[in-house]
Amino acid sequence: MLGVTSSIMLQNLMIASSLLVPLVATAISMPYFINKLTESGLVGRDYYKKGKVLIPERGGIAILLIALLSFSLNSLFFKFTSTNYVVLIVIALFGIFGILDDMIDIGRVSKLLIMYYCSYPLIQYATHTAVMLPSIGSIELGILYLQFIVPTYVLVASNLVNMHSGYNGLASGLSAIVLVTLLIKSMMIGDVENIIAIVAITGALLGYLYYDMYPSKIFWGNVGSLTIGAAIGTIIVIQGFIISGFIMLIPHTINFLMYGYWRLRKYPVAKFGQDRGDGILEVPNPLTLKWVLPYYYNVTERQATYAMYLLTMFFCGIALMIPGRW
Repeated sequence: MLGVTSSIMLQNLMIASSLLVPLVATAISMPYFINKLTESGLVGRDYYKKGKVLIPERGGIAILLIALLSFSLNSLFFKFTSTNYVVLIVIALFGIFGILDDMIDIGRVSKLLIMYYCSYPLIQYATHTAVMLPSIGSIELGILYLQFIVPTYVLVASNLVNMHSGYNGLASGLSAIVLVTLLIKSMMIGDVENIIAIVAITGALLGYLYYDMYPSKIFWGNVGSLTIGAAIGTIIVIQGFIISGFIMLIPHTINFLMYGYWRLRKYPVAKFGQDRGDGILEVPNPLTLKWVLPYYYNVTERQATYAMYLLTMFFCGIALMIPGRW
């Protein structure tokens, strides 16, 4: 009994350290990254502010670097499973690709193909290959799960996170909500030993989030969205949360479908709305999820962002109520 208690305490300490070390390190070091990125001219325009407001971008580099560093330091005190190292490799590959994508236009087809194969190292470590379906039960997919669902889910999740963005703190806040929900669900089923790397990524994201909230002091760029999106997709496939993971990402999926409808109907291209001068948003159409509320009502950027938070929290709450690995 004493051995079991000690093991649980050690595991809790490992989780706490893996979460808090990158959280604190990111929160403390982010002003340094903000200054360095600004000095280097790596800035982007915040289109939802009056005038030409420039914000340092590619802050996602800090999330990735600090998560990797903190995980490395914690490995001196805790023994991690080999799965955690593979998870970090996959997330780092997506992050590196995000850095490249921020620098040059790779092309949509090339981008999707390269990102698809970035997640292949997970195939040998996704131990849960069954999908739980309501009224049906467990369906063992075996090689189909490994060769198709694993790389596709990680690819799709990373791109969904990348697309559902635009407002200050929108993408990072939504991602934090989803990741924290996935970590809670993992603790509820008592299976956390293979996702400590994800805990480190989540800690770094939470430390970063303070600086990305309205009004943003830094943007995370493609390196941030692809790193965090890969983390979300990875924990879903590693833990076998295929159904509940899909439910959590329903708002992201709706946003993608709205974008697809927009492109299919060949409506005029528009990437950004604007501040009409008094803090109220003006958006060109209701064809992306974050624009629906400001298109029909007078809302500020912060209010529109919080509305998206509440929507994702609702679906995450539903996913938490689903038992087991569903």
